[in-house]
Amino acid sequence: QVQLVESGGGLVQAGGSLRLSCAASGRTVRALTIAWIRQAPGKEREFVSAINWRTGNKFYAHSIVDRFTISKDDVRNTMFLQMNTLKPEDTAVYYCAAGGLDSDDPETYDYWGQGTQVTVSS
Repeated sequence: QVQLVESGGGLVQAGGSLRLSCAASGRTVRALTIAWIRQAPGKEREFVSAINWRTGNKFYAHSIVDRFTISKDDVRNTMFLQMNTLKPEDTAVYYCAAGGLDSDDPETYDYWGQGTQVTVSS
């Protein structure tokens, strides 16, 4: 089993920054790809970014590639999403998810955290 706990969401003005954290635990977490997936009200889940824990390869959605940065801390088993130049359209619940594939399809992720709300005001 893998447990994921997100933190760091909140309310920020457009143009501001937030850093999300995902604390991961479980025997196999370092063999997985850990992703951020968001869901805005009334919309489908949307892939944001992912990192392969073993290789360090990073993946980004086109909509955020110049503004968000994903990283990890191997000592603390924590993954981060630094979000800069936030826009109102970034408002969503952000979920940390883990799975066995390097994928931008939310359906391929097997383990999910509870989510953290990010609200960007205009």
